[in-house]
Formats: sequence, structure tokens, C-alpha cells
Amino acid sequence: MNTYTVMEGREQLREETDEQTALFSALADPTRLRLVKLLRRQRVQDALCVNALADLLGVSQSAVSQHLRVLKSIGLVKGERRGYHIHYFINQDTLEKCRRLASTALSLKESDEEQLCREYCPERRKQDVSSL
Repeated sequence: MNTYTVMEGREQLREETDEQTALFSALADPTRLRLVKLLRRQRVQDALCVNALADLLGVSQSAVSQHLRVLKSIGLVKGERRGYHIHYFINQDTLEKCRRLASTALSLKESDEEQLCREYCPERRKQDVSSL
């Protein structure tokens, strides 16, 4: 494995980890998670405005707006102006990307980082050789 490949792998791992951190941070709040679950069930044509979301969630409109801001910042929620109100819905492409990011973060298969550690960590190489 050459140095360039290792550097590319590290950068890719760092970018993926940053995206996973943003995703898990956004979904860490129970109200935001409920909001995502609620919006996930809505079709674009049935998107809901802040007033309706606040009523359904039992929180204030300003709280819903703040939660929507966080979800929009990671691209998970989109808004569409309809008359005087903006109606919100899940961005399906981003939702699928979030599913992949979460699955990768929680995967039990050996990561590239483990492979790199085995290759570059002297202690790890000794352990692997002694276990043979």
C-alpha cells in the first residue's frame, strides 16, 4: 500500500466521519428525531408547515423552526413556499445517504482503519503474528 493511497484513505475516513458526526448530532435531540419520523411519512404534496408541525409535536413554532434549521443544515429537510407558508418534507436522496452513513458507522465488518493499523502498528503486527 503506497503512501498516497494511505493519505487518500485517511482523508476519506475523516470526511465520512465528519458527515456521520453531523448526522448523529442532528438526530440526537428527541424532538428532532420525532420531527424526522413525522416528515418521513409525508409525501411532498402533503408537506407540513411549521404551525402544523408544532401542533403535532406539542412544541412551540419557534422550537420547530430551530429544529428545522438544524435538519436543513445537513440537507435532510427541504422547504417549499406555498402561499404565505413554507411546507417541509424529507429530502429522499439525503435520507438514503444518511441511512448509508449510519449503517457504515455501525457496521461490524472490519474497517479500512483496522487494516491500516494492522499494517502500520508494530504492536498490532506482533499480536497478529503471535495468534497464528
